Amino acid sequence: MSLIVETGSGSATAESLTSVVYITAYHAARGNSAWALLTTPQMEAAARKATDYFGQVYGQRLQGSRTYPTVQALDLPRVGIVVNDVYVDSDIVPDMIQRAISELALKASAADLQADLTQGVVSESVGPISVQYDRSSPQRVRYTAIDAMLAPFLKAGSNSISMGLVRC
Repeated sequence: MSLIVETGSGSATAESLTSVVYITAYHAARGNSAWALLTTPQMEAAARKATDYFGQVYGQRLQGSRTYPTVQALDLPRVGIVVNDVYVDSDIVPDMIQRAISELALKASAADLQADLTQGVVSESVGPISVQYDRSSPQRVRYTAIDAMLAPFLKAGSNSISMGLVRC
């Protein structure tokens, strides 16, 4: 099945925020030869998984709102995104977001982006073998380079947990 790419029209059937052609050119320019070894169906599946991950992890934190809220399948295009004091067109998928999807697609081609969580091992004993679990191990993998790419598109303060305080 051919990949349906969001072009900025607010497609109800879109599956990816960028095309396999874009992702392939992105990785070729960076010497990431692993992407070129994939088949087209594998590339399309990775693009879908990358877009799904983007929506699950970043969708609620994006600035603005969907341009076509009752129609569009994905979190972009959006109205109300401001980057460096300039409004981003509400009928595009910004290049930096396509780059982030490209990075995620490469990662998705090799591993599950949303793997089930397990506790890190620090110590456990089985006969003469001993392993210990790390109670402070991260709850999920963080892709810091992708976080940095997407930071300008996210709501202020959305990279951390915040809560209101009430003075008694």
